[in-house]
Amino acid sequence: GAAIERWRLRWGPDALRWLEAVGELEALASLGTFAFDRPDAAWPVVRADSGALAVAGLAHPLLPADQAVRNDFQLGDPVRLAVVSGSNMSGKSTFLKALGVNLTLAYAGGPVLASACETGRFDLGASLVLRESLLEGRSRFYAEILRLRAIVAMAEAGRPVLFLLDELLSGTNSHDRALGARSILEGLVARGAIGVITTHDLALATVADGLGTRGANWHLEDQLIDGRLVFDYRLKSGVVRTSNALALMRAVGLSVEPTD
Repeated sequence: GAAIERWRLRWGPDALRWLEAVGELEALASLGTFAFDRPDAAWPVVRADSGALAVAGLAHPLLPADQAVRNDFQLGDPVRLAVVSGSNMSGKSTFLKALGVNLTLAYAGGPVLASACETGRFDLGASLVLRESLLEGRSRFYAEILRLRAIVAMAEAGRPVLFLLDELLSGTNSHDRALGARSILEGLVARGAIGVITTHDLALATVADGLGTRGANWHLEDQLIDGRLVFDYRLKSGVVRTSNALALMRAVGLSVEPTD
């Protein structure tokens, strides 16, 4: 015990610095391993003087190479907000996560799973996979608006912000969602932020329309072929015109036919 105490007094103040060095070494080793394991990844170009993002052949790094569907995407100059609509399981959240993960890799000095990537240096503000907290008495909606408040504060501070918001304000009624989303998104764009939101609520597609050339609608869709839903996971311009909710309910045996 005495020996341990002597060691703590002599080396204890340096222990935190040692752990930070080991953590940095492990992070660099992980980035190197990813670059080695994925020769199809590309080294991004990060420009401090740019306020735009352009990626070609973007895919999620955690998906197998033979399953990942690659997409091209641009944001900024002049489009500041992209609204991605789509039905259930069409790939909206996966696309948003692919953007976030690859940008995180780029800013960490690693390669990205894309054929090409050029981006400005943004502070990422994400609202993805939020959960309610029983211990803290917080609902998912409350957790989301707290996260949104933090993202707005980043933009208000004058920092270059790129926001990624999955199923924005889905935890409230359609009236409050439409009003709240429009106000938040227009405020973020007015403060110089750029970003992407996903939604299955087509009313939110009008937010992009209201921004003129600063807003754009994209979508992911599905097709019902021989009674089976088929997804291509390809990002397309415009608002989605299909919905698969009723088809999915019927597929699991729920009766959703109208009654007299």
